[in-house]
Amino acid sequence: MSPRSAAVNEELRRRSRERLLQATIELVDERGYEATTLGSIADRAGTARGLVSYYFPGKRQLLQSAVHRLMHLTLERALGAAALTPGADAGQDQLARAIDAILGLAEVHPLLMRTHMAGILQQEGFVRCEEQQRLAELLRQAMVDYGSDDPDADYPLLRALLMGAMVAVLLPGAPMPLSRLRAELFDRYGLEWQLGVPPGGATRPAEPVTRKPGGSAGDD
Repeated sequence: MSPRSAAVNEELRRRSRERLLQATIELVDERGYEATTLGSIADRAGTARGLVSYYFPGKRQLLQSAVHRLMHLTLERALGAAALTPGADAGQDQLARAIDAILGLAEVHPLLMRTHMAGILQQEGFVRCEEQQRLAELLRQAMVDYGSDDPDADYPLLRALLMGAMVAVLLPGAPMPLSRLRAELFDRYGLEWQLGVPPGGATRPAEPVTRKPGGSAGDD
């Protein structure tokens, strides 16, 4: 039997790594971070336990890479959708889809995304990996399609706004409605509510009531 080629070995390594990332998503979704061990991840992925340490320096780094992969695959699917909203500018529709794809993960995977955001805010900080780079490229391209004059400056701002909105949606005890946060982001970028995928068929939330200093709502 002839030895496997370098290309075949590389493909096998890629598949093993992706199985570990997917297993991490599934187990943290099911059990939470603390109850998910590196051994259980390897078992779920059907790989040798030593491969986890070979690919990732620790569980926190593995989780961040896994979530970044989930985010870039979700975003890739959203931006690859064929049909545009009738009458919409393609660039605006792409940005709307990008915003909805990322924010929607807070509803579909609340425990996972809360764990991910908490990890980023801890001492380890933001892990730069190939999954994060793919996510960054997609978000940057969304800003290019939108018509940004300076996507290298505008992309990090979009990322920060999405992260802030994600934290607000997932904040234990005092979450903000996703529809309100979406409306704020859409207003910032001049996007119509019907673009992208409006959450759960919800209508645009009413504008908040403003109060004048020393007066009551609606005072002239």
